[in-house]
Amino acid sequence: MSSRRLWWGVSGVCLIACLVGSQLSTTNIPLTSIPDVNCSSINITECTACSPGTYSNNDTESCYCCSSGFCTNTLDCLSCASGFYQPQTSQVTCLPCPRGFYANTTGSVTCQSCQPGYFSNETASKFCPPCGKGFFASSQNATQCEPCPLGSFCNITSCSSCVVCPKGEESLTVGSLECTPCRPGMYKGPDDDKCFYCRDGEYQLNWGGDRCDVCPVDHYCPTPDISPISCPEDAFCPPGSTEPRYCMETFLRKAGDACTLAPLTIALLVICAVAFVVGVGCVVRKLRRRSEQRDVMGFSSKSPLLQRRQSSSPVYGIARDSEPMYAGW
Repeated sequence: MSSRRLWWGVSGVCLIACLVGSQLSTTNIPLTSIPDVNCSSINITECTACSPGTYSNNDTESCYCCSSGFCTNTLDCLSCASGFYQPQTSQVTCLPCPRGFYANTTGSVTCQSCQPGYFSNETASKFCPPCGKGFFASSQNATQCEPCPLGSFCNITSCSSCVVCPKGEESLTVGSLECTPCRPGMYKGPDDDKCFYCRDGEYQLNWGGDRCDVCPVDHYCPTPDISPISCPEDAFCPPGSTEPRYCMETFLRKAGDACTLAPLTIALLVICAVAFVVGVGCVVRKLRRRSEQRDVMGFSSKSPLLQRRQSSSPVYGIARDSEPMYAGW
């Protein structure tokens, strides 16, 4: 009996020394892991402290390795908490999941990837929250969500991509939850990224229009957001007119899609033509009459004031010219 009590006393002292000598960390403080322990040489009969990464057993008085997904404390293996993992055996700490990953169970060997539409912007995440409305994450392991670009929207959570606004609608801000229809006078085609104003001579009366119509014939469209206006009777309006075109009331009149000469204009042109012809005839007759008078009086073309005929001079009995002669000094 005395030898058995002595043996138990020595065993208790050794066990206490082993417990005091082991310095292990909890799972809440992530530390650098240590290499695996060679578990084939763990069980010993001497009274020594268990190596880091192993734990002691009171029944067998031996040290044991912790498997992957667990870490050790002074008495037993503890499973890694949610948000932590441990892929190796015989480790004293668990590792936090990096950003973009999560672990939603205890004793995780690996972390799971955040799926598209979800993200994780901190370490040791227990889950990946979804992207909010107007935001998206297109790939796995996202650390943040991006806002929907111009011309697209997302009206639900956990969007992996944004929806392009349909024709006739637009979104002019990033992170839009919905698209806005184009106003009257504007349009957006299937290949456009925003609404545009209709061109001159076109109109569009509805909200969410995807095209504009040309103003019809005999109508004009001063602005694209009102109905075409009928053309006045004294004006003409070809297709695509923005305003009526009038003829000059005094000299021109409407004839189909063009202006023609009014009767008064035609009469004035005839009168002017006759007056011109009469005037030209009068001038020609006057010039012809003057020419005839010169021929009758015998005036020279060089000196119209002197006669063209020669006369005999009474002086010296010789003939002389009617035109003056100069002898000089």
